[in-house]
Amino acid sequence: MEDRSPESSARLESASAAAGVSDDTHNDPPVPRLNQTRTGIKPKPLPEAEADLGDPSLYFNRELSHLQFNIRVLEQALDEAHPLLNRLMFLLIFSSNMDEFFEIRVAGLKHQIALGDDTTGSDGRSPRSVLTEISQLAHEQIERQYRILNDTLLPALQAQGLRFRRRSDWNDAQSAWVRDYFEREIMPVISPIGLDPSHPFPRLVNKSLNFIVELEGKDAFGREGGLAILPAPRSLPRVIALPRELCAKGFDEYVFLSSMIHAHAEEVFPGMAVRGCYQFRLTRNADMTVDPEEVSDLASALRGELLARRYGSGVRLEVVDTCPEELSSFLMREFALEENDLYRVNGPVNLTRMMSVLGAVERPELCYRPFTPGLPKSLKKGVSLFDAIAGSDILLHHPFQSFSPVEDLLSEAARDPDVLAIKQTLYRTGADSPIVNSLVEAARGGKEVTVVIELRARFDEADNLALASRLQEAGAIVIYGVMAYKTHAKMMHMVRREKGKLRHYVHLGTGNYHSKTAKLYTDYSLLTADPTLCEDVHQVFQQLSGMGRARHIETLLHAPFTLHERMVGMIDREAAMASKGKRAHLIIKCNSLTEPKLIQALYRASQAGVECDLIIRGMCCLRPGLPGVSENIRVRSIIGRFLEHTRVFYFQNGGKPEVWASSADFMNRNMFHRVETCFPILDRKLAARVRKDLETYLVDNCQSWQLQADGTYVQQSAGGAAPISAQETLLYAYAAKS
Repeated sequence: MEDRSPESSARLESASAAAGVSDDTHNDPPVPRLNQTRTGIKPKPLPEAEADLGDPSLYFNRELSHLQFNIRVLEQALDEAHPLLNRLMFLLIFSSNMDEFFEIRVAGLKHQIALGDDTTGSDGRSPRSVLTEISQLAHEQIERQYRILNDTLLPALQAQGLRFRRRSDWNDAQSAWVRDYFEREIMPVISPIGLDPSHPFPRLVNKSLNFIVELEGKDAFGREGGLAILPAPRSLPRVIALPRELCAKGFDEYVFLSSMIHAHAEEVFPGMAVRGCYQFRLTRNADMTVDPEEVSDLASALRGELLARRYGSGVRLEVVDTCPEELSSFLMREFALEENDLYRVNGPVNLTRMMSVLGAVERPELCYRPFTPGLPKSLKKGVSLFDAIAGSDILLHHPFQSFSPVEDLLSEAARDPDVLAIKQTLYRTGADSPIVNSLVEAARGGKEVTVVIELRARFDEADNLALASRLQEAGAIVIYGVMAYKTHAKMMHMVRREKGKLRHYVHLGTGNYHSKTAKLYTDYSLLTADPTLCEDVHQVFQQLSGMGRARHIETLLHAPFTLHERMVGMIDREAAMASKGKRAHLIIKCNSLTEPKLIQALYRASQAGVECDLIIRGMCCLRPGLPGVSENIRVRSIIGRFLEHTRVFYFQNGGKPEVWASSADFMNRNMFHRVETCFPILDRKLAARVRKDLETYLVDNCQSWQLQADGTYVQQSAGGAAPISAQETLLYAYAAKS
């Protein structure tokens, strides 16, 4: 881990102690109760009349809540606690998030309106009213995003020697280099499209950078000038570094591809005068639907849908703010869009492509300090992972602890002659990942390898098709799951012969089998040889690969069958405890909370006096702080260096606490339309450790945003107290020390 000053180390140790987090030891004093009332419940008068928990006023709209999460991400670009390049990264992530928001969420609302479907969600709002509010908020925030970029981040980057040169700022030497680059790299691959009766408006690829060009004069065929479309080559980078010798002393300087094309547009139309050249970008509906009743081959159907995704109906048009009204109106007519769908921006229309700069700039002082993920003490060097897991359950908290034991276990299994069979689910991974390499090695080595691949993982469909082909060629059995249910569970199951008997080993996780995201997302991994859990996982795999009903699953909770009912039951159990005057407390940490019956269960728990602490990163449709309904519910969202991704649930259970981790969020799709698993942390020391981790998030006063009853989020402040960042505290507790 990076060096720290004594003051910094002391502060983190103090924060760690305050949060109840330790390294891998288990002899820590009990964590102080957050709720200091005598019974553990807040006394309150009974309501005069029972509240109608189905009342739409008790629910936030999920799409608007999703948009609020994106706004919290944008706020990080202004937070000077983050290093400068990471602030730029958050601004670009906001762009990427908004692209997907329009491609999926806005597109879905538009499609619903086009069908005349006025179905409302729990909040009771019509699709049209939601779309109107989304448009207002999105316009405000996208305009604000460009102000942050132009007025705050670019000047700050320039002060640190990183400059993005506008065309008006090029000196003679830079202009000459740009001209040469244009002639060498751009001109040979660019394809202008004149618009006339024989050249109708082209079909433009989703989110591609394009220019609409006004021309004057006659071309080689005597045709009068008019309008042309100039697509920017998708194979070229959007940001190009100037040669070092052309940069000002002490500067790294960059130019945008859009500026290069704009500066030399007349060369693309020789003999014509360019009267105007304006960049634009169209965002299309990118959702994919496959009718299970009309598909005989899912892989083939998805290949067709992937092509169609590039040309879905338009949902948003971005144009540079200098584009004349008549040209933007012309584009809107071509794409069948309305005025609310038009976004005028003061800068490049494809900000997400600036991400390439973050990887190219070698300025470590402007980024988060690197760290080395830690390892539990039980994983000693040279010890077989099978022996370590057989000794006791192992729990890893990524990225603070390494993901490598999961990869190493599969690698060891692939080479171990005593391992007979390997089964695994894959949702988001790469065709060339270490996980896949080990599965290929195991299959080629003659082991029984079965892989359940979810081809329909959104925006990873193409990678998963390639991954499926590679595994099949190696001899693995590849299953695409259940047609009407996405397989979202994260499971690995290995059968090994030991002393003449078969022994089972399992990995269960809250996140994907992906090496890169394991360094960026917070997730839990459980490695266990517990016979009951292993048998349950075996039964789920049998259910996925076969056609019969699963036999009794004893410990694991399993969507779409038992997970929802049991979660509601455990929340109601806390309410029953509180009603009897016992201390009742639950902590729910997940990415989204939108499912109405789970929300109603939480409302009932609050009414009964249960202290409900919810850590919901993104969408939350529950409205906290309502008298008589949710005054005992607190909702916070943690936005920081790492993407919070753990799904973990704590229940006080009358003094017999239970801790569960899951692949599922508290959403309708996870509970009823996906194959999910939720597994208990059976080892008491590990369960206590997870509880401490959760307590750490509850005392965060640096990166925590509290949801208010009106739907706004307020960032928590340390005030006069010691600042505590949950992620920094966990990083200090679990990462390798150096």
